[in-house]
Parts: sequence; C-alpha cells; structure tokens
Amino acid sequence: MELLAIALVLIAAVAIWGIAIERQLFVIRRESVRVLPTDSKPLTILHIGDIHLAPWQKRKAKFVHSLGSLKPDLVINTGDNLGHKDAIGPVLTALAPLLQLPGVFVNGSNDYLGPVLRNPFSYLAKPSERSDGQPLETARLMAGFKSAGWLNLNNREGSIVINGLNIGFIGVDDAHDDLDDISSLKPQSSRLSSSGIVLGVSHAPYLRVLEAMAAANASMVFAGHTHGGQVCVPGYGALTTNCDLPTKNAKGLSSWSFAGRDLILNVVAGLGNSIFAPVRFACRPEVRLITLLPVNPA
Repeated sequence: MELLAIALVLIAAVAIWGIAIERQLFVIRRESVRVLPTDSKPLTILHIGDIHLAPWQKRKAKFVHSLGSLKPDLVINTGDNLGHKDAIGPVLTALAPLLQLPGVFVNGSNDYLGPVLRNPFSYLAKPSERSDGQPLETARLMAGFKSAGWLNLNNREGSIVINGLNIGFIGVDDAHDDLDDISSLKPQSSRLSSSGIVLGVSHAPYLRVLEAMAAANASMVFAGHTHGGQVCVPGYGALTTNCDLPTKNAKGLSSWSFAGRDLILNVVAGLGNSIFAPVRFACRPEVRLITLLPVNPA
C-alpha cells in the first residue's frame, strides 16, 4: 500500500506540474548560427509558432505582447496561432507590437480548423489524422498579418532587405494536412537569384519539405508543429514529433544534408497546446531568438 500511495502522489505531482505550472513557464531561447554571407551584419530573428491562443489565456497573450521589446530585425511565424474559434482578435492584439516589424508567416492546420478532442496516446503510434474541426476565419487572420506588411509564404516566395542584406524566402502551406505544394519551390527562381541568403519557412518539418527546400537552395529552414514533443521524458526527450522528423530533432537546431546540399533546421517548441490537451512536461513553452552571423567574420 505504501508503494501505491507513493506512486499516486508522484502521478499527482507530475500532473499538477505539467497542467498547472510548466505550460505557463514561457521562455525565450537564444542561439546564434553562422550562415550569412561574409561581411553581412548580424540578423536577429524572433521565431514564434504554435501559440494555440484561446481568448481566456491572458498570461500567454501578455507574454507574446511583451516580445516586441526584444526588437528583432525579423519575425518568422510558423503557424498554429489559433486555439479557439474566437481567438483571431486576441491573437492580432497580442502580436500587435511584432506586427510593426518586418515579418513572414505560414499557416498551420489550427489556423484553418478549430481544435478537436483526440486520444493523446494515439500520437505515439503515428502522426495525427487530418483535422475535421470547425472552419475558422483564416482569411481574417491572414488579412491582419498582410495589412501589417508581413509576407504570406504559403506555397509562395518573397524577399525582404534588412540591414542591407537581400533575404529570399520560400515557404509552404501546412504539410501535416497535405496543403504543401512542393512544386512551388523553384531552385532557379529569378526573383530570388539576387538574394544573399534563402530561408525556408514551413509549419510542419516533414522530411519531404526539408529535402525540397534544400534543393531550392535554402540555407536554413524554420518550422514548428512538433511542440518539442510536448510531453517528454527527462534525460531522454520527445516521444513523438507528430510527423516523420526524428524525435531527437523535435526542437532546436539540427543540420541536414540532401543530395550534397547542406541545410540547418530550426524547430520552435511553441507556446501552446490544444485546449483539449492542456499539459506540458519537461518541455517548456518557448519562442526562439536566433542571431544569424556571417560564416567568415571580418
């Protein structure tokens, strides 16, 4: 009976920590990568994704709003902003300071469809099925982003000049729901030919997307979707990425090579979770502040 009592206490403690505490412990992860052309000025990128905001989540909204004080050179939003059908207004309000800065975005499935109840253990067997949730006002969300000047990279490309550097972007719509159009990633795009660097942006880091972006000359790809595993085992890490990305790469930086082309992947563990799975364990909610530096410093 003593062992059972101890086990029950531990289970209760883990549940309280994961449900009531850790998922509110938002953190800014800071890293740097040498990937820019020689003599380029440093470029600071705030990578935000998987906010999954619901209207009542005031603490999360306040944290997102506070990120404007970081004053990054560029904001990359990798989707799944919405966590509720009534969250578009709160999301745009929370992001307001960041919308004053140069930015790019792609959508995740939760920007199209509302959350649904799922068996959490099913994620351990295979990636989740395509959502059948309530259709959301995606056009309204995207209009808010575009009116602020953010580039829509859903199966599109574009470019921005920041700190004197012409940055090319290639992006795809949500690969988890098979909305990605790999054919839109053109290796010899004339529009991007003058770019000093090409960055890829995708909500879900499926390997087919990474390979296609490497072939399209991207030096680095920004993605989310995985939640870093959301519930992890201390000392081991993520149990799932909800896609075909290996669990060891569920969050943070990793390097890849496809047909001789090297690629750096940055995965943000995100700030939220489905309202039907309100838990994080050994995986704090995060945004990532990445400083890109020249490959050969002067």
